[in-house]
Amino acid sequence: MSENFINYNVKEVKNFFKTQIESKEILNAIVEEKIDGKTLLLLNEHDLYILESKYKILLGDLKKFSLIIHKLQSENRNCLVYLGVIDSNQSQQQLLIHNLLNKSSGSNTSRHSNSNHSVNFHHNLFVADRNGRLHDAKISPDNSVDGSSSSKCFETCIRPEFFKTVVSLGYAFLVTWITAFVMVIVHERVPDSKRYPPLPDIFLDNVPHISWAFFACEVTGAILFSFWVCVLLFHKYRMILLRRFFALGGTVFLLRCFTMLITSLSVPGIHLQCQATDHKFDDRDDLTVMEMLINRVNRALEIWSGLGMAIQGVRTCGDYMFSGHTVALTLLNFFITEYTPRNLYFLHTVTWLCNMFGIFFILAAHEHYSIDVFIAFYISSRLFLYYHTLANNQALMSSDSNRTRIWFPLFSYFESSVEGIIPNEYNSLSDIFKTFGNCLINTKDLFMLTTRRIWLTQQNQNQESNKRQKRSQSHTPKRNVNNNKSSMNGNDIEKMRRSISGNLAVTNDINSNESSLTNSTRKYEKFNGPKKEN
Repeated sequence: MSENFINYNVKEVKNFFKTQIESKEILNAIVEEKIDGKTLLLLNEHDLYILESKYKILLGDLKKFSLIIHKLQSENRNCLVYLGVIDSNQSQQQLLIHNLLNKSSGSNTSRHSNSNHSVNFHHNLFVADRNGRLHDAKISPDNSVDGSSSSKCFETCIRPEFFKTVVSLGYAFLVTWITAFVMVIVHERVPDSKRYPPLPDIFLDNVPHISWAFFACEVTGAILFSFWVCVLLFHKYRMILLRRFFALGGTVFLLRCFTMLITSLSVPGIHLQCQATDHKFDDRDDLTVMEMLINRVNRALEIWSGLGMAIQGVRTCGDYMFSGHTVALTLLNFFITEYTPRNLYFLHTVTWLCNMFGIFFILAAHEHYSIDVFIAFYISSRLFLYYHTLANNQALMSSDSNRTRIWFPLFSYFESSVEGIIPNEYNSLSDIFKTFGNCLINTKDLFMLTTRRIWLTQQNQNQESNKRQKRSQSHTPKRNVNNNKSSMNGNDIEKMRRSISGNLAVTNDINSNESSLTNSTRKYEKFNGPKKEN
C-alpha cells in the first residue's frame, strides 16, 4: 500500500480512511478539498488547522488523522525525497523525532505565526515569501554517484509528455529555418575583404592556417552526435532529454540570429574567398517583393538541408558572431556528460576532448575569430547550467513562479511536471525491442480502430441514405397517381366541353333551319293563301 499511495485518487483515499477513522467531517473534508494521495503526503500542521476550523473536526479525530498522515509520510519517505520535501541524507529515525518535536512544540505556536514564519514540518515544507504568502519549499533529491536515484517512485511520477516534446521539436525546427534565412541575408552584407581586411586576433595571428581542420571539426561533431543518439536510444526518459535538447539548442541559435545580423564582421582569413556577390540575386525592377523573397528562401533551403556543414557542400560567409559549430559541440558534450553515469570517466574524457579539439580545429581553419568561439562556448555552457540548475532545484522557482513564467516561458512550460533531477536509468536491448514492439502494436490497434470507426460511420451513412431513398420512393407513386387522375380529369373535361360545344352547334343549326322553314312557310301563305289540308 505504501509504495503506491502517492497514486491514490480522492475516492481511494476516502475509502482508505473509512477503515481507519469514523468521522464524517474528515471524509467530507477529503472529498470537498480533493485530497488525493500526493496531496495527503504533503499535508502539514497548518493545513490540519485549516481543516479543523473549516469543517469543525473534533480534537480526537484530528489527532488520529494526524497520526495516520505521519505514518504514511514515514512509509512513503522515498516519494517525499523525490518530491523534494525532505533531504535524502536524513535518516528515518531523525525524521520521526523531528516530526514528534514539531508536533509537540510547534503545533501551539504555528497558528499564530503563519503569515511571518514558515511552518515547521519536514524542514520547513512551506515558507513565506516577501508578501507573507505560503509556498512550497522543495529540496531536490540527491542522486547517487552513477547519476541514478534511490527513489522508487520515479516510474510513476515522471511522465514522458510526448506533446511537449513535439512542441520543442517544432520550436527548434522554426529556429533552424530562421537561422538559415538570416545566414542568406548576412552573406549579402559581408564586407569586402580588399577594403576590410581581417581583424587582429591573437590566436589567428600566431597559428598557421590548416586546410583540413574545419573538416576534422565536423567529424568530431559527428562523433559526439553518434554518442548522443546512443544515449537517447537507451535512456529511460529520452523524451525529457529530447525536449531539453531542442529547447536549449533552439534558444541559443535564436540568439545567434540576432548577434550575426546586428554586426557584420570582416572575413577572418585571407584564404576565404567571400564576396557579397557570391549568391547575389538579380533584384531587377520588374521583380516583385514576393519573387525576391522566394529566391532567398530557396537559398535558405539549401543551407537548411545541408545543416550548414561544409562536408554537405554548404558554404556561407558573414555568420561569425558567434560560432554555430562551437554551440553544437558544446551542447552535445554537456548533454552526454549530464545524462550518463558519473563513473563513465572514459566516455566523459572522450567527449570533452572532442569538444576542445573541435574548437581548436575551428580556429586552426581560420573560419571564426577567437571571440566568436569563446562567446559561443560561454553562452552554451552557461545556458545549459542555468537551465538544469533551475530544473533540478524547484525551490529556486517555487517562491516566485510568476516571474519564472514571465522571464522563462519555455522553461516553465516544459518543466512544469518535472520535479527534481532526472535519474540516469537505462533500458536494455530487450526492453527497447519490447517498447518498439508495443509501439507498433499500439499503432496497429489505433489504425484498425480508426479504420473500423470510419467503416462504421460509412455504413451508418449508407443506411441513412438507403432509408431516405426508400422514403422518397414510397412517396413518389402516390404523386404520380394523383397527377394521372388530374390529367385524366382534365381530358374528360376537355372531351365534355368539345361534345357540349358540338351539340350546341347542332342545336343552333336545327334552330336556324326551323326558323328559315317557318319564314318560307309564312311567305308562301302570304302570297298563295293558307295551305289546304287534305
